[in-house]
Amino acid sequence: MNIRKGDKVQVITGNTRDHGKVGKVLEVNRKTERVLVEGVNMIKRHTKPTAQNQQGGIIEQEAAIHVANVMPWCESAERPSPIVRKRLDDGTRVRVYKINGETVEDAK
Repeated sequence: MNIRKGDKVQVITGNTRDHGKVGKVLEVNRKTERVLVEGVNMIKRHTKPTAQNQQGGIIEQEAAIHVANVMPWCESAERPSPIVRKRLDDGTRVRVYKINGETVEDAK
């Protein structure tokens, strides 16, 4: 899995209200292969009043989606692109956008 927390991704398949949305990855669960994307797949959670949440009520929050339903977003190309890993001359490995060869860490 080449998607990490903090990457920008676009939803490429799934729910019609979320299809095409671009958001930042908030959390990655490698065990279940799901990601939490900011502003995507919003659900309503009914909560009771607790010490942290005095009022309780209905809270709207993001739900996880499968990693196969998102693709990394390349800012310089302004379109989604797969990420590949390349080994540099000094032996270090970096994540690189496939469409233009730009490293992911430089794009942030």
